[in-house]
Order: sequence, then structure tokens, then C-alpha cells
Amino acid sequence: MASLTRLLEWIFFLYFFSHIPITLLVDLQAILPARLYPQELLDLMKWYVVNFKDHLMMNPPAWFMSFVYSEAILQLPFFPVASYAFFKGGCKWIRIPAIVYSAHVATTVIAIIAHVLFGDFPKSDQLEPLTQKDRLTLVSVYAPYLVIPLLLLVTMLFSPRYRQEEKRKRR
Repeated sequence: MASLTRLLEWIFFLYFFSHIPITLLVDLQAILPARLYPQELLDLMKWYVVNFKDHLMMNPPAWFMSFVYSEAILQLPFFPVASYAFFKGGCKWIRIPAIVYSAHVATTVIAIIAHVLFGDFPKSDQLEPLTQKDRLTLVSVYAPYLVIPLLLLVTMLFSPRYRQEEKRKRR
């Protein structure tokens, strides 16, 4: 069981550590002025939007932008902290922040996936309407950001490594 928990900690470390550049270089393009990014990153975003038909990143609606602002303000500062905790392993103090993070992210990503699967996308000159295959492909892009936080939540709630109560000194 300890080796499984350590494997999960490495997965969580990679998830959080890789999320730092993804957020800064890609996700924040939805809310920050384009002049802040080099042309190569703007081209990467355009390639992604066209190939995966991600209307949300191309013309982000207000509700989606609120999720990106939350990512920038609340989640981004947490990423290095969580990276450290899971790299080191067994840091019990990460339990409650990880539960809060995972519940928040899972909730937002469920809304995004529901919109991708069932929502209407505005017609765009640059993007064709989404077929069912396109919708499922786009869901596959967002799915890891639901699956890993749910796995994190389950680990923090049920792993004996994180559930053990620390003994407090009596005064």
C-alpha cells in the first residue's frame, strides 16, 4: 500500500509541477493581453484551438474566464507548494489544501466538460461546428484535469498515510 501511495504522490508531483508552465504559458492566454506572449506561444494556442476546436479558449465566455481567473489567483500559487509536498512525500499538512483544491477543480472541470458535451457553441468564422467526435476529443483534453484531482481527493480522504491524526501535545 505504501508503494502505491508513493506512486500516486509522484503522479501528483508531476501533475502540479507541469501545471505551472501550462498555466503561465497557455491557460492564462485566455485572460491576459496577447502582447505579453511571444508569437510562438500565440501560434501554439492557435494551433491547439484550430486542431481541437476549443471554442472556450478562442472566445472565452465570462463563466469560463472566471475559472481561468481562479486558476491564476487561487491555484497557481498552490502549484509549487503541492509540487514540493508530493515530491517530498508524506507531508500530512497538504491534506486539507489538497482536498479544497481537488474539490474546486473537479467542480469547475465538470462544468467545462458538460458544456463541451451538451452546450451550444457560437458560430465562428475560424472554427467549424463541433461533431460528436470533436466533442469527445476535446473532452479527452480536459479529462485529466478531472481525473487526477478526483484521484487526489480520494487519496487524501482515504489513504492511511494522510488520514493519521498527529498527536498533539497536552498543555
